[in-house]
Amino acid sequence: GVGAARAGNLTFMVGGVEQEFDAAKELLTCMGSNVVYCGEVGTGQAAKICNNMLLAISMIGTAEAMNLGIRS
Repeated sequence: GVGAARAGNLTFMVGGVEQEFDAAKELLTCMGSNVVYCGEVGTGQAAKICNNMLLAISMIGTAEAMNLGIRS
C-alpha cells in the first residue's frame, strides 16, 4: 500500500532471467525491503496475482462474516 511505499517496505516479486534480476536487485532494494526472485519471465506476475487473489478472498470472507453478524 501507500504507507509501505513511503516507508520503503514494498515487496517485489520478480520473474525473468536470473542474471538480469541480480543486476536489478540493488535498485529494487532501494524501494522495497523484500525482493523475491520467482523464476522465469511471468512468474513474478503470477505470484502477485495469486497474492492479490488470496487477499481478496480474505477480505470478502471478513466482510461477509461482519455482515452476517450485524444482521443476526
